[in-house]
Amino acid sequence: MTTNNTNGIETAPGVWEQVGQWWSSVGGDAATEGAAQVGATLGDAASTAMNHMDMPSLLALAAALGWASGFRLYAVVFIVGACGALDWIALPSGLHMLEHPAVLLVSGALLFVEFFADKIPGLDSVWDAINSFVRVPAGAALAAAVLGADSTTMALVGALMGGTLAASSQAAKTTTRAAINTSPEPFSNVGMSFVEDVSVVGAVWLATNHPMLFGVVLLFVLVVMWVVTWMLFRFLRGALRRIRQWLNPEPEPERL
Repeated sequence: MTTNNTNGIETAPGVWEQVGQWWSSVGGDAATEGAAQVGATLGDAASTAMNHMDMPSLLALAAALGWASGFRLYAVVFIVGACGALDWIALPSGLHMLEHPAVLLVSGALLFVEFFADKIPGLDSVWDAINSFVRVPAGAALAAAVLGADSTTMALVGALMGGTLAASSQAAKTTTRAAINTSPEPFSNVGMSFVEDVSVVGAVWLATNHPMLFGVVLLFVLVVMWVVTWMLFRFLRGALRRIRQWLNPEPEPERL
């Protein structure tokens, strides 16, 4: 027996009813209701986290994005955007653009390329040189987007802070990689690259979960980075001087 729907197409009666009965028999109604409750809980948690994101939390997030951008800009954009899209992090309104599928696609592709390029000696320095023109202004823009939702003054503060932190981490990364590349073995290069990968993820997690602790850790890390950068810069300057002397040795004085 068949019935006609509004379009005149005959369908078997009771098919969808039978599907519904089967879904109920295997606990589908309970699963659907449970999923709805979980979704509501996550949404309430995200809303609560957003409402309680006070100025220290925003400052910590802005500092983390600026500092981490000097190491892994594309990882920062992809990870933060993906976490926001999955409701794992309640992002400020200025960062909602990172959740857009196009942004996630492009940043994910660049992250894939950077992950391997950063672990090849020599190529990592070339990659750093190319991206040095992008990381600092991008770090400034991300930090400004965190703080500048309601105030252009705070946006400027965020840009200055994010740009400075990105420049500090970029300088430390560049000098460290240049010093490591003087060694012929590739293991130290790969190891340092993985340390940077973990540092980016750890910075974002710590800033969003324990902002005050992140601030203390960041101050300590910045001091260490500045000291290491200064020491490595002196080492590289001495190494370049020795290379120049080897390539252009001074002629011996003529004997009378």
